Amino acid sequence: MIEIKNLKKRYGERTVLDIPSLSIADGETLALAGANGSGKTTLLKILGGIIKTSEGSFTSSERILYMPQNSYAFRGDLIRNILIGGADRSKALGLLEKFELSHLAEKKAKSLSGGELQRLSLCRVLSKECNLLLLDEPTSACDAQGAELVIKAIKDYRESCGCTVIMSTHSPLLAVNAADRLIILNSGKIEADGSPEEILANPWTQWAKSFAAGWKI
Repeated sequence: MIEIKNLKKRYGERTVLDIPSLSIADGETLALAGANGSGKTTLLKILGGIIKTSEGSFTSSERILYMPQNSYAFRGDLIRNILIGGADRSKALGLLEKFELSHLAEKKAKSLSGGELQRLSLCRVLSKECNLLLLDEPTSACDAQGAELVIKAIKDYRESCGCTVIMSTHSPLLAVNAADRLIILNSGKIEADGSPEEILANPWTQWAKSFAAGWKI
């Protein structure tokens, strides 16, 4: 269980995150949505221990994996990029197959397209097990086919290791098809919290209603 109490993050006089209370159950998949600058990435980085809070407290997990929005590659081919994460060759090849990258296994990773690189980054992350998986816009560079592969991989991974998944997204398909719960943030505050279907059908506030209107599938 992740428990957040009176959490605030400030940069100078600007408050970018203000969450009085939030609980996230073990094994839950939570999607964070909102406009750019709403606090999604900030919350992920706080939970991942990358940045500190200005106020408040939270409990997190022992084994945390974090995938940033900006995907990157190490030198060498795709297989080497996954082996760096600690996987053996058999698991690396299995992950490449899952993400339909097997035909590129020995290609230089730095030559991949944006969507391919994002899928490779997720391969590297999912090569290890964790209690808490944090994903920042995991489908932002993917086309429709790539996004479907990512959605299936996230669901399979959670079912396999029983971890909690928290991901930021601008994609209603990702939220609806991969998440149990959707939180809409606005200027660092929670505007809506519930199942994706419930929130998209009946947002809490006028701002959330306006946001959800652009999210119709």
